[in-house]
Amino acid sequence: MTVFKGRTKGLTDAKLSYCPGCLHGVAHRLIGESMEELGIIEKTIGIAPVGCSVFAYNFFACDVIQVPHGRAPAVATGMRRARPDRIVFTYQGDGDLAAIGTAETIHAANRSENITIFFVNNATYGMTGGQMAPTTLPGMKATTAPYGRDVSDTGYPMRLCEILSQLEMTNYIERVSLLSPKEILKAKKAVKKALQYNIDGKGLSFVEMISTCPTNWGMDPLKAREWARESMLPVFPLGVFKDRAAEEAKEKEAE
Repeated sequence: MTVFKGRTKGLTDAKLSYCPGCLHGVAHRLIGESMEELGIIEKTIGIAPVGCSVFAYNFFACDVIQVPHGRAPAVATGMRRARPDRIVFTYQGDGDLAAIGTAETIHAANRSENITIFFVNNATYGMTGGQMAPTTLPGMKATTAPYGRDVSDTGYPMRLCEILSQLEMTNYIERVSLLSPKEILKAKKAVKKALQYNIDGKGLSFVEMISTCPTNWGMDPLKAREWARESMLPVFPLGVFKDRAAEEAKEKEAE
């Protein structure tokens, strides 16, 4: 038997422990492959906070530090400033990054700390039972919103790519999808580009990944992907929101 592609060296041999149909495994592989292809596994430090992402230290082959809920960008900032020779990334969910960690995220971006943030958005608190998150859609039911999110009471979903791209010093902001093979291939390019920004010392890079949570959504994996495409993508449109390097290259060409 000929093996054309095996497990990336960017991941350990540990079996993934996520729920069936969860796309965290896909996100992990994209990051692991990118680290391997860029040759940075040994010099990379991952930051994993509370939530489903807390298990990341079992799976990434680089050093990984577990930190309190929402504090990943703050710890990543300290780590990169203390060890400027290292590549530092955070791996966070929406309940962590967009709720208790909002301040840390926005201020790290405002300072353009030389870190990469990978943000997995499945519109719910996954690990703790499906509570309403800052990214929960209008009318979407949650354990803390049994009748659906009422925007007159809780506001609209927070769109982090749109928010962070307005800050003067952010450098690379992109939202991608993990819902189909074609989109996963495109997501891989964004992940790798974000890490290259990190390697080149160009400041903060941020990649949001639209994902699913079949368990808390009460759907099978295929239905969850269909629902995410129909319901999430209109609220969280895909695309590059800022790419300073590309913008500067265009300016040079125009001169």
